[in-house]
Amino acid sequence: MCNAMTDAAIKDAVAAGATRPKEVYACCGGRAQCGCCTQAIVAIIREGAGGR
Repeated sequence: MCNAMTDAAIKDAVAAGATRPKEVYACCGGRAQCGCCTQAIVAIIREGAGGR
């Protein structure tokens, strides 16, 4: 992932309450750059929300 974010870091951010990519970036100390990882972040957020 960009900003050197790992799947585990994203999952931790979601577990801490992040529900949008912007919140995940903030929790991980990064920010959107090219946006290519946004789909992966959204997928992990959806997984964490039980697929809603």
